[in-house]
Amino acid sequence: MNTMKNIAVSALRIGAGAIFCLNFLAACSALPSPPVPAAVYDFGPSALAAPVQPAAPRRAPLVLADVESPGLPEGSTALHYRLTYADAQQLRAYQRARWSQPPARLVQQSVAAALGAERPVLSLRAAREAAREGDAGLLVLRLELEEFSQVFASPSQSEGVLRLRATLSQPTPQGERLRAQRVFALREGAPSADAAGGSAALAQAARKAANELSVWVNQTAP
Repeated sequence: MNTMKNIAVSALRIGAGAIFCLNFLAACSALPSPPVPAAVYDFGPSALAAPVQPAAPRRAPLVLADVESPGLPEGSTALHYRLTYADAQQLRAYQRARWSQPPARLVQQSVAAALGAERPVLSLRAAREAAREGDAGLLVLRLELEEFSQVFASPSQSEGVLRLRATLSQPTPQGERLRAQRVFALREGAPSADAAGGSAALAQAARKAANELSVWVNQTAP
């Protein structure tokens, strides 16, 4: 009799243990999966390389103001795209991808590297000090990033689109005097119809814009 009782108690314990294990496994399977980290993109190693110093004498210094991006939240690192076949006016943002810095800052670094190969690039504070001292030889370059997004013509075809407005002015005690203005618009085909392809196309467009901008500045302000 005691033997049968012991067997029954043991079976009850084993059954309870099995039920506990099943409940534990079920609870674990019901836990939410950890969030997938967003992919982070920049303009690549070439954007960080120091410019090669030319053998010719350096040009006059130039002030590069902070690049502005009107229409976008300040400090946003979103990687944007548009669907022209659905709603071209809606600017969308990838949920699992972003830039390492705000796009305006990345563009500014690319422009500064291109300009720095020809002349010293100074901060905006230097322009204000020059204006107070009556220095009329220092020019200020202001940039507005009006468009910087991956544009889809179809679900499988897209390109990086950049539109950059450049304004070259001269500081005076009365304010800045306009010297020249130009809009740079570039389109680069994306190697793939996703965030990786879009970021690569936009980085290439930014590099080309920086080089074209440098040529324009050198022609306008030798």
